[in-house]
Amino acid sequence: MLFGMPWPGAEVAAEAEQAGAGAFCTGDFVDHDAYLTLAEAVAGTERALIGTAIAYAFARTPYAHATAIRHLHTKAPGRLFLGLGTAAFRINRDWFGVPAEHPAARIAETVDLVRAWLHAENGEKIQYSGRFHTVDARVRAPVLGRIEVPVLLAAFNKGMATTAGRTADGVIGHGLFTASWWNRVVRPAVEKGAAENNRAGRPTEQGWIITAVDDTAPERAIAEARRMIAFYLTVKTYDPFIAHHGWEGPAARLRAAFRDNDPDAMAAAVTDDMLTEIAICGTTAEAKQQLARRADALPRDVGYFAPPSYLVRRQRRAAYARASLGLLDALPAHT
Repeated sequence: MLFGMPWPGAEVAAEAEQAGAGAFCTGDFVDHDAYLTLAEAVAGTERALIGTAIAYAFARTPYAHATAIRHLHTKAPGRLFLGLGTAAFRINRDWFGVPAEHPAARIAETVDLVRAWLHAENGEKIQYSGRFHTVDARVRAPVLGRIEVPVLLAAFNKGMATTAGRTADGVIGHGLFTASWWNRVVRPAVEKGAAENNRAGRPTEQGWIITAVDDTAPERAIAEARRMIAFYLTVKTYDPFIAHHGWEGPAARLRAAFRDNDPDAMAAAVTDDMLTEIAICGTTAEAKQQLARRADALPRDVGYFAPPSYLVRRQRRAAYARASLGLLDALPAHT
């Protein structure tokens, strides 16, 4: 398994790559762009695997996703992957102003059409006619040429995980994922989708891991991991995950605290069991023990040790990223 982290900036990334970090990922939100950040990662790394984990799939056309990857591929051939996620329905509707009904079917077409642009040979006509997308293009001017870049899908619940297995090259797991959710829900669904499409080989697994390590202030690190978990669980998309673990009571309390704008109460609603199942946090020694216990709770191929971001300043997130380098020798091997 490769160790990685969300892009921490060039200075920390240089330290991380020197220490043995093998992957970096970028993402989208209102204050950062997945592809602009990916360009920084291309310029600031030498060997590491780099890609979007994730770019909002419906905020851009398939053409825009493919063009960004084609452009960056010239600078980092063989090192890129493209991770796409649907985002929440209300974000697509209220932030982007784009349709997002039937997200699994829509993103499956997006993957197909992105691949069509990435696989286009020079002078080859690109045609696609689907339920949500229609393209009829012959690009004569530039030399395109087929490029192979893995396309992964962020998948939380069973339906999207099945779509990832059927359509994409792999899956990107959420920071909330537990061993039970990986093993009983996500992996069987991905395998089912792959079997339906007779896909050869095991789909790639990447995933985020909420990680807050601080030997000087472990209590603060643990509290910030709790707040991050609580913030994620305010989203109703994750209700099947909550029900799967029997965490309805804590979820109701943290959601009430979120409505009251009380982040301390949100963190207090996250039980010790939830923290143990989801996060890696505390001192370096404690985090190593947690990793050893959670071998089957980690993605098989690439794990991103992701510092908490909810109400955590950038400087402390960078400190958490540096501290996670102390866990490199504790990473379990996967086959």
